[in-house]
Amino acid sequence: MGFGKMKRDLEAMSATTYDLVIVGGGITGASTAWDAALRGLKVALLEKDDFAHATTSGSSKLVHGGLRYLVNGEFRLVRESLRERRIWENIAPHMVHPLPFVLPTYGWGMNGPIVLGIGLALYDLLSFDRNWLSDDDKKLPGFRRISKGKALDIMPSLKREGLTGAMIYYDCQMHAPERLCLECIEGAVEFGADVANYAEVTGFTSEASLRRGVKITGVQVLDRQTGNSHTIRGQVVVNAAGPWADKTMAMVDDTPARRLIRSKGIHIITRDISGDMALAVKSEIGGHFFVIPWRGHTIIGTTDTVFEEDPDELGVTERDIENFLIVVNDGLPGLNLTRKDVLHFYAGIRPLVDTTPEPADGEEAPKDSYNASRAAEVYDHATEEAIDGLISAIGGKWTTSRHLAEQVVDLALKKLGRSAPCETHCTPVYGGEIGRLKSFAARARARYSHLAPEIVNNLVAFYGSRIDEVLATAEEKPGEREELLRRLAPETKVLCVQVVHAVRHEMALHLDDIVFRRTGLGTLGHPGVPAITRAAALMARELGWDETTLAREIAETTRLFETIGGNREG
Repeated sequence: MGFGKMKRDLEAMSATTYDLVIVGGGITGASTAWDAALRGLKVALLEKDDFAHATTSGSSKLVHGGLRYLVNGEFRLVRESLRERRIWENIAPHMVHPLPFVLPTYGWGMNGPIVLGIGLALYDLLSFDRNWLSDDDKKLPGFRRISKGKALDIMPSLKREGLTGAMIYYDCQMHAPERLCLECIEGAVEFGADVANYAEVTGFTSEASLRRGVKITGVQVLDRQTGNSHTIRGQVVVNAAGPWADKTMAMVDDTPARRLIRSKGIHIITRDISGDMALAVKSEIGGHFFVIPWRGHTIIGTTDTVFEEDPDELGVTERDIENFLIVVNDGLPGLNLTRKDVLHFYAGIRPLVDTTPEPADGEEAPKDSYNASRAAEVYDHATEEAIDGLISAIGGKWTTSRHLAEQVVDLALKKLGRSAPCETHCTPVYGGEIGRLKSFAARARARYSHLAPEIVNNLVAFYGSRIDEVLATAEEKPGEREELLRRLAPETKVLCVQVVHAVRHEMALHLDDIVFRRTGLGTLGHPGVPAITRAAALMARELGWDETTLAREIAETTRLFETIGGNREG
């Protein structure tokens, strides 16, 4: 098997016939590409924007079982999620880490210690395999109960009325979901997949089927970099377009057989107000939300509202932030958060399978995104619609994306008349060949003692076992080493070499690709004008941008730190 590098070449892709063509470069498409490539299929993946640009990077950063799904009786989903949580810890040790949650108890009813204790005991029971891990640092203790006094010591801003104590339970968190997604894509490329971002699928090619209906033979693609169109042929096409999945289906059939509910969730990022523990809070006026420690800051999220507009128009408004702060301050009255405390914000859309009955008499039932199931569906268009060669992967959670991909590839192999076992559950992601993270990081700091320890720790967190590959980019051209091993700006941990590496080896084409999805430079808020300017100058040099392009890239990236309507952060 040829080991490949990330190289964007739609011309070459249009001259190849693939076993599998995947539409969508979020975590569902990325996991599917990685799984299929490991099983020996010839894979193409196409993404209309940048990889992980939407739902995948707009999450709460949690890899979790979903305690609240127990209430809905979704035991199978919770068990699947808890098993997948352990698998992600195993295959991405630099990215997925244990996180303790504090769950306050109130009174002696549904929110009291007895009911929540039973729920958490069941949660622990369903995660019986949670410590089948070789790294002790990754093991998750069972839940425990703490007193009211201890709960208030941990989070003084808790509502005190009726407080009877708290439960502490464990789930996991991702350091950077957008990079974990990219590592699945890089893993696919390593095993022979061809991928392209800024490649928009505009339609399908098909022929009359020998049996009935039509057979999908490939996709039409618009190269958004050049304006050129291409046809890419594949024996099976996978629709993994997330919030756009129904729009993709509509390219084949005017009345798609599956409908989506799009649910908008916003998050805000503040200074560190949570310490080492996350907090699960119920607000009387807005459902539940999490207060989560992340990279020295705190993420508070999320909202859950039905989003009826075009997914491309998603953004955060000042009103979104204002309304969410009311909910947060209601749930944690001692916090008194104001707009000035919000350092950054972001939004994501959850694509949920619409299971409400078809509307009769033109009256549509109101959609409920909060209580809609997070279960995924693998939909074979041949069975119901006589459209062969097309599989849609719809809905699902970040945590269960690897398993969803496994089911998609199983079905694709069946259609291709081939068989091969899934390997993603026991194969480290690109960057995951680490062993024990603590000793790996200590060795890296010793090996790169000329770099500040915080810089090496940051490189390990973002690149894992590929840290040497990234730093080797500084040696590719004579005379660049000293310049590229410097920080982008004094206050950031990101090195110049990370920008250059992203352009040369990770298909970064625009400034926001690097700022938000390759380096983490902008995922905690605006990193400062000097860092953005330096990153842009390095990209301009690599990609040959003129002054106009450079100015446009900086302006477009800067706009992404603002609410819709042009209000600046903070």
